[in-house]
Amino acid sequence: MGNQNIGIKFNEDFKKMVVDLYGTGRKVKDLSSEYGVSEVTIYKWIKRYSPVKLEDGTSVAADDITKLQKQIRRLQEENEIFKKGYGHIREKVSTTEITTFIEKHSDQYPTKTLCDVLGIPRSTYYKSLQHVESNRNRENKELTKKIIEIHTESKQRYGAPKIHFSLQKEGYSVSLKRVQRLMKEAGIKSIVLKKYHPYSSKQQVVERENLLEQNFSTKSINEKWMADITYIHTLRDGWCYLASVLDLHSKKVVGYSFSRTITTDLVIKALENAYETQAPEEGLILHTDLGSQYTSEEFAKFVQSKGMKQSFSRKGCPYDNACIESFHAILKKEEIHHVKYLDFQEAKWALFQYIEGWYNRKRIHGSIGYKTPQEIEDNIHRTA
Repeated sequence: MGNQNIGIKFNEDFKKMVVDLYGTGRKVKDLSSEYGVSEVTIYKWIKRYSPVKLEDGTSVAADDITKLQKQIRRLQEENEIFKKGYGHIREKVSTTEITTFIEKHSDQYPTKTLCDVLGIPRSTYYKSLQHVESNRNRENKELTKKIIEIHTESKQRYGAPKIHFSLQKEGYSVSLKRVQRLMKEAGIKSIVLKKYHPYSSKQQVVERENLLEQNFSTKSINEKWMADITYIHTLRDGWCYLASVLDLHSKKVVGYSFSRTITTDLVIKALENAYETQAPEEGLILHTDLGSQYTSEEFAKFVQSKGMKQSFSRKGCPYDNACIESFHAILKKEEIHHVKYLDFQEAKWALFQYIEGWYNRKRIHGSIGYKTPQEIEDNIHRTA
């Protein structure tokens, strides 16, 4: 099982995750054995994707430095244009108006940057603060006090939307975003975990063509794929979403994507990863349920651009999508239900190790003769 994969490509997400694991202290030799990639290749990925420390203490991948340099040049040009125009506007704006503007936005941008950009000495700004506490600061203190009161009365069950409603009901004029920001600053959040609803009850579900008709038989890989979304809870980031693509012949998860939001981009990224690694011929059938992400026009265009045919489960018929749902059930039974993930990143690492390190390459499956999905695929490449 430690042999290197034959003729297999690796998408960008896979490469970056291997480098991330190396950064946690894993040895290249172990990563090579676990994920079927040569040590030489992993060292190349490390050189390309490992973060480079910058002067301000932050870091960036070496591969992104060129992109950053382009962005810097563009921002410099925009800044020059701004300076030329601002020179004329400055004459018409009073110092009081500028200091008020800086005070209002000081929680979003560094004070030094605001003063430098707006052409006012920091000493002038700080002197203006000594005269009187800003109305907004007083309002924020009052609002935070009221937010804590409402939150406590609800036994910590209320989140920002209900607290916002309560404030408005009591006559406070405040936006939901401001309530969310003040709650975050005060470390206040609801103790209630929202129940996940995969589909809106108000959504009109329209039947679409079912090419598969529960015929899961195949002759080789990359003939029929299934895709679906499942949800995973984290303590800090709440519900996160995993979109997976499964090959019905090898039972291999050929592509997946993990995100904090359930969007069409999530399912497109999972399919893009699958297409990049597998490079299937035209005519492949991609079967999904009738979720809004899979029935969207954007997803349909992406599928067509890759020469695939879309197939959909019948409304209210879970058996049509049984294979991919079986994978998600196994994932939860063997991994997710045994762990409490701290945040999105911790869950992302765990999913990569389970899917790529265990499920695809080490876990034997009774339905494919007690072989691993990767073994099935490697055998096909050998005989091709």
